[in-house]
Amino acid sequence: MPWGALLLFLSCAAAAQTAEELVAKNLAAKGGVDKIKAIKTLRVTGRYQNGGFKAKFGQEATAAGKLRNTFTMQGMTEIRAYDGAVGWKISPFEGRKDPELVGEAELRDLEEDSDFYGHLVDYKQKGSRVEYLGHDQVDGDDAYRLKLTLKNGDIIYFFLDPDTFLEIRTETQQFIRGAVHESAQSIGSYKKVAGVYFPFSFASGGKSDPELLGKSTIETVEADAAIEDSDFKMPQAPEKK
Repeated sequence: MPWGALLLFLSCAAAAQTAEELVAKNLAAKGGVDKIKAIKTLRVTGRYQNGGFKAKFGQEATAAGKLRNTFTMQGMTEIRAYDGAVGWKISPFEGRKDPELVGEAELRDLEEDSDFYGHLVDYKQKGSRVEYLGHDQVDGDDAYRLKLTLKNGDIIYFFLDPDTFLEIRTETQQFIRGAVHESAQSIGSYKKVAGVYFPFSFASGGKSDPELLGKSTIETVEADAAIEDSDFKMPQAPEKK
């Protein structure tokens, strides 16, 4: 084998090994795969703020890939849910009180968010691949940068704290009908629930300004909560008289 090809081969092998090691350290830092997979349902509540705009939100999720998000403000509650196959919503803030199917972009969000244990758990079995891109900066601090390419072609960049190996930022690129949808999250305030560390604060928005859409603060995380499957099913719209 020519020296150039050999060095390239060794470099690629080292990078792949480093990526796997970082994923393993990230999952270990959260509590370990066994403890992560021991959790079968989650119920989360929190509050959202963007300047003077405030709201409450909730989430129910199951290991079966079902998800229900609620957003409550001024006595009205918006619902976006995914039952493992169908994504639907009720949008009173848009003047729609009856359930309806979500659009393609919203469905993609729900499908990817329904990955209950996180995209890095069993990523190979899910058809994803991970690459280590070296060091990067997050708000002036050093971070390890991982690139995860999902089976559907979407990309998630994970920025890991070099001391704790936990995520401090993610950047997502979704490719829908030839258009690229980009978003970012700053992540922090980890707390242990049922032996697993969960982030309790998020700042989400565009890639260039992750705080553009405001801040979310988790108030409660209940592991193995009693959640009914019916919560995720799209209800029938009332018959029109």
